[in-house]
Order: sequence, then C-alpha cells, then structure tokens
Amino acid sequence: MSIVLAFVAVLLISCGSPTVAKVPTYTSEQIATIQSYANEVSSMRDRMPELQALIEKKDWTFARNFIHGPLGELRVKMSAVTRDLLPNAQKPARQAAKEVFDDLVAIDRAAEQADSDLAVLKYNEAIKAFDAFFQLVPQA
Repeated sequence: MSIVLAFVAVLLISCGSPTVAKVPTYTSEQIATIQSYANEVSSMRDRMPELQALIEKKDWTFARNFIHGPLGELRVKMSAVTRDLLPNAQKPARQAAKEVFDDLVAIDRAAEQADSDLAVLKYNEAIKAFDAFFQLVPQA
C-alpha cells in the first residue's frame, strides 16, 4: 500500500506544472499615467539652466523666486510619479526626489546668504539627482 501511495505522490508531483516567477511590469495605462506626470517634471528639469544663469549672475532674489515659483510644485509632481512606479523602483525614486528637493532648499539658503560656491555645488547635485530620478521612469 505504501508503494502505491509513493507512486501516486511521485506521479502527482511530476505532472504538476512548474511555477514561473512573474516579473512585475508596467501596463500601457500605468506608463501613460507616469508619463503624464513625468512630462511635467521634465519640463521643470528643462528650466534648471535658468536657475543656473541666475546663480552665475548672483541674482539671489530672482533665484529664490524661481525656486519658489516655477519649481514650487516639483516635489508634488515627483511624488506623483514615484507613487505609480513599480515597488522596486519607488524607494530609489523617493530618495532621488528627496535629494532634488533638499538641494533646492540648500540653493535657496545659499541665495539667502549670497553663497555662490554652495549654490553652484547644490545646483550640480540637483542635476545629478534629477538624472537619477529619470533613470527610474519607464519610457513609452
């Protein structure tokens, strides 16, 4: 009897289909949603040379106004993109978004203190963090 049960167990196990690990992917709807927010973030990123020019001219008042004006919603927009990314991309995207925001805060403080060296340093770091963020955004 035990031999029959062993045979049945082996037969059932061998006939079972192998489990295939499913790699999460984006649906076309998810990519469209992400891209709509990412395009807004990208347009803000495209305006960063304007901030660089203000820093180079040491136009601190307009540099601060630029950070609070055209770049004012950057954190919200980057969070919207991050929220829709795959789980394994969310943490690094959140970190990159935080770095961009922290760098902009540092530029604002540097502008307040007329510290051009710090402003330039933080501007370059913000650009690197932006680039890291966009590496995590799926392309259409």
